[in-house]
Amino acid sequence: MLLERIYDEDLAQASYFIGCQAKGEAIVVDPRRDIDVYLDLAVKNNMRIVAVTETHIHADYLSGTRELAAATGGQMYVSDEGGSDWTYGDDFDDAVRMKHGHQIQLGNITVEAVHTPGHTPEHLSFLITDGAQADEPGFILTGDFVFVGDLGRPDLLDEAAGFVDTRFGGAKDLFASLRDHFLTLPDYVQVHPAHGSGSACGKALGAIPASTVGYERNFSWWAKYLKNNDEQGFIDELLSGQPDAHAYFGRMKRENKLGPAIIGDAAGLVAYTVAELNQALAEDSIIFVDTRHNSEVHTGTVNGSLNIPGVAKAASYGAWVYNPEVETRPLVLLADSPEEADQLRDHLIRVGIDTVQGYITSLDGLELVKPKLVSPAQLEGVERVVLLDVRNKTEYAEGHIPGAEQLSGGRVLWNLSSLPDPDAGTIVTYCQSGVRNAVTASALRREGYDVAELEGSYLAWVAQPCNTPVAA
Repeated sequence: MLLERIYDEDLAQASYFIGCQAKGEAIVVDPRRDIDVYLDLAVKNNMRIVAVTETHIHADYLSGTRELAAATGGQMYVSDEGGSDWTYGDDFDDAVRMKHGHQIQLGNITVEAVHTPGHTPEHLSFLITDGAQADEPGFILTGDFVFVGDLGRPDLLDEAAGFVDTRFGGAKDLFASLRDHFLTLPDYVQVHPAHGSGSACGKALGAIPASTVGYERNFSWWAKYLKNNDEQGFIDELLSGQPDAHAYFGRMKRENKLGPAIIGDAAGLVAYTVAELNQALAEDSIIFVDTRHNSEVHTGTVNGSLNIPGVAKAASYGAWVYNPEVETRPLVLLADSPEEADQLRDHLIRVGIDTVQGYITSLDGLELVKPKLVSPAQLEGVERVVLLDVRNKTEYAEGHIPGAEQLSGGRVLWNLSSLPDPDAGTIVTYCQSGVRNAVTASALRREGYDVAELEGSYLAWVAQPCNTPVAA
């Protein structure tokens, strides 16, 4: 048996390629939409991708299940658990809809669906049996159910999808899924989750890529509650201190349930000349994306540009500042090369931003403006209508600048009504070090707000003598 983990550092998301080497057949679990990595693995290992599946309707990225099935002819498999509210849409009519216990056979390998609700009602985990070695499962792909050192949060449907108080039922379901399914497995079963450290799908995910049932049984934070059958204690700890859910998660839920658009063979990106880009900017027919670090952006950038700093987190920050449900103008990227432009586009399509049209490799010849900044020493003397902390609410609670209001960067565009009107005056913004602040400030400026970024953000302010933060 071949088991390959494909990890996206941007979104802290793992997908899995599982193949029977004897028969040359493979299944991919939880794929992303830029699918070349799976096609390359199949070629490298002389395998055919005959099946594609996913553990649940994802919230943090747009699923590549339909994309990969269309490219390979592989059979789609999706959950048919969780009730009518969690039934996949018509675009999945060609999919096999799985109930608890459904088995997929790939040569010597058996993939068995286990209904493990809690993170979401329809959630499945997959038990993997390598028939060439054993007659019992040796691996479990837990999706967003069990992470290394943590569990999938049950409050995302409330936080991002508009539901009310589903977190309590979800927490109860998680307790039952652990008790009735996960903890009934032998200690040696390997645990392979869909997310790692940095994901917003849990609050304390470990950086280790895999675990075992025995390790989690003995050392996870939740083990003592299951051992003592303390459901209420489990619920209380699980629901406390969860980070902010990014607002784009709601769009991911809707699109993943209905069926993400299939990209197919994407058109090549246009290499813009300075004259062409200047004309498009003058016509307001495109949106320019400055992909540099905020320290470079602050020396001068294109007026009205969005700041998405580099390939590494392009999907994460791109989804903060560009909402394709309300904005359709194409994006033109600043990129060092055509190859980097393609990488940036690949990351953006992972969150359903399919409108990247072209790139330019230099700012030479473009009219630039310097974003407004304010130093920590000047902060008290700056006239402002609000001091906005764009970090997570957990960071804000640990310590913030006196008088600051909190609205995380991933929620700002969707909550403009909670801010003063754009013509009311200056908004001063800060995050921890300045990166998230520059991203968020660029989105607010595009919406017409007068924004001054706090130089060095919270870390620079708190380093000043006599500056004392407030803890919530």
